Amino acid sequence: MAMTMNGEVQLAAPREAVWTKLNDPEVLKACIPGCEELEKTEDNGFRAVAKMKVGPVSARFKGRVTLSDLDPPNGYRISGEGEGGVAGFAKGGATVALADKDGGTLLTYNVEAQIGGKLAQLGQRLINGSAKKLADEFFANFAKAVQG
Repeated sequence: MAMTMNGEVQLAAPREAVWTKLNDPEVLKACIPGCEELEKTEDNGFRAVAKMKVGPVSARFKGRVTLSDLDPPNGYRISGEGEGGVAGFAKGGATVALADKDGGTLLTYNVEAQIGGKLAQLGQRLINGSAKKLADEFFANFAKAVQG
């Protein structure tokens, strides 16, 4: 099952500060809902473990994330895949762009992902609703982290 999502968030911080936090594993770990482990790897990426619940399905996902097309402090592409055992798998990517706006930074994101296994059987509306909720939660946490 394929899924797309996009949005933008206005952050009250300069672009360089937002960029730094977007690349800081401690900040990301604190902002990602359900994240238990997040460590930087040598290849511009991260290894992660996150516990997620989507409708009736709970799973611990283990995965890898890679950053590419790095253009500091303007944005990057993030791609990754996670394995959740019986629950299934998720893989996809997102482009993240930063721009100066209203004395702060406008962060714009476009996500495309594919999921399979038990998760894919839950139906598009439940999956999209859960993904939107996770994204909203991440950006609310990230906005707080950026504003100190």
